[in-house]
Amino acid sequence: MQKRTKALQFDGKTKRRMLERDNGCIFCQMGYHMPLGEEFGLRILDPMHIVNKSQGGLGIEQNGVTGCRYHHSLLDNGNKGLRGEMQDIIDGYMKQHYEGWTREVLKYHKADT
Repeated sequence: MQKRTKALQFDGKTKRRMLERDNGCIFCQMGYHMPLGEEFGLRILDPMHIVNKSQGGLGIEQNGVTGCRYHHSLLDNGNKGLRGEMQDIIDGYMKQHYEGWTREVLKYHKADT
């Protein structure tokens, strides 16, 4: 596996630390745009990149939050116009957990390896 590809993936240990920190989907916990009926996707948890892998987002816990499959889809697809608001919520959440947190340090740079 290439260094860049490996650097962008969340490993098992990082996923566990994120799940422990977040205690489930951060959006479900706040009741954010919940579906009306029973939604299977609410039960499946995913690690979500804050800065996307396609933009060089690193696979580190400061670049991820835990979300259910439903909310992960809302964030990634952006088809309901919620992406910007969801990103603002994530930014605020991460700033509560990491002093001085900023998106700028979350991207892969070849010189860093």
